[in-house]
Amino acid sequence: MSNRDLYKTVGDDAVELAVHAQPGAGRTQVVGRHGAALKVRVAAPPEQGKANDAVAALLAEEFGVKASAVTLVGGESSRSKRFRLDGIDPDGFAERLDAVVDGGPVPGQRPNRPYS
Repeated sequence: MSNRDLYKTVGDDAVELAVHAQPGAGRTQVVGRHGAALKVRVAAPPEQGKANDAVAALLAEEFGVKASAVTLVGGESSRSKRFRLDGIDPDGFAERLDAVVDGGPVPGQRPNRPYS
């Protein structure tokens, strides 16, 4: 299943991903889809940007980019957010996103590992 409606390409090496964040969860993990967004749960509380930082760190790990390559570009105080991921091949991102959403192994990364 394609999840191309969850993101848009920005330039030659970046994407902007729609994210639905659930802060204060029991554990940090990608859950799947929430409408036209990637749903993630983070254990961090929604205060002083802690949850946003936790979402950015999770996205960096899931998509194999440095933490500095993930930037919040919209929705700072909302559950509906947009993150820009730089240094990523937009063509390969679709396949990687499909694997992340479906909970299967992400190409080029270790298979499912729990987050805490």
